[in-house]
Amino acid sequence: MILALKHKIFIVCTCSVVLSLFLLDQSFGGKAVKQQEQQNVTVLLWHWPFHRAYSLEGDVCREWYGIPSCILTDSHAAFPHADVVVFHHHELKYKRASLPLHLPRPPTQKWLWLSLESPAINRPLAAYDGLFNWTMSYRRDADVFVPYGELVPRAPSPVPAGDERHDDYAVPGNKTHLACWVVSRYRSGHERSKVYQRLKQVVKVQVYGRWVRRPLSVADLLPTISRCYFYLAFENSQSLDYITEKLWRNSFQAGTVPVVLGPPRGNYEALVPADSFIHVDDFHSVEEMGRFLQQLAGDPRRYASYFAWHRLHDVKLYTDWRERLCQICRHYRSLDPGKVYHDLEGWANGTGFES
Repeated sequence: MILALKHKIFIVCTCSVVLSLFLLDQSFGGKAVKQQEQQNVTVLLWHWPFHRAYSLEGDVCREWYGIPSCILTDSHAAFPHADVVVFHHHELKYKRASLPLHLPRPPTQKWLWLSLESPAINRPLAAYDGLFNWTMSYRRDADVFVPYGELVPRAPSPVPAGDERHDDYAVPGNKTHLACWVVSRYRSGHERSKVYQRLKQVVKVQVYGRWVRRPLSVADLLPTISRCYFYLAFENSQSLDYITEKLWRNSFQAGTVPVVLGPPRGNYEALVPADSFIHVDDFHSVEEMGRFLQQLAGDPRRYASYFAWHRLHDVKLYTDWRERLCQICRHYRSLDPGKVYHDLEGWANGTGFES
């Protein structure tokens, strides 16, 4: 009987231990789940840039870009619990969307102003002072920096068949024109237009685009440009960090040497090697630059040196808005939670340059 009693006591104690462990596990497990939920960052895109929507099905940031705990949504119903609400300036400027000022804004919610346009396009912004906490822009001093492109490391690869090789540099060997330019919105008052008008007096420039009624399809763009020694990567605005696809895609990806007009040389050198491009400011005159281009095209070894970066880098373009939005979560916990832009126009339309 004593043995049976001891057996019952053992069973009761064992069950109590198991129950305690189960409850403990449930408690810690519940906390872990809750903690994981708290780590998620919900980013609400209030309106799609240029009204072109993308699918947000699934765990986009984790599956496509390796960024965990990031929830993207374009549902306005998510506003009360969204951590960040993103507003693209183009739609606000042209009254195609408006800020939800009529809704009660959660005290910890951050509003993010997004624009990849130049300062001249962004104006005016004074009406938004005191409303936005963070910015997303091509500007390196933005809270979330999203360039048009960048150079990323790669493993060395063999030189494609038919390409010339100089000091271990691969140079496309299909050059038939000295310089080319693709332009659709030509404005005679733009600095780039003035430079072109002087340059064409010295060298032959092949011009494409809607301006000259020679548009190029997406499929034809890079193959056409690749036949030119130089591409006129002229920006329509000389603004801090404003370096667009004209450099990254039309020049670098096409396999030609960019002749750039935009921010100062030092601004470019912060993003790409100093010997990968030619800057208009390097010369005393446009005529001097034209003669230099002719000489450089006639010197295969020297011309090839502008492609040295190809050995170790590839070009990455940022074109998908979802990838840009995911970057918010990557930087979220390092951003200043108390920041407010009281002079948004002063920041976005600043004219100072960094070297």
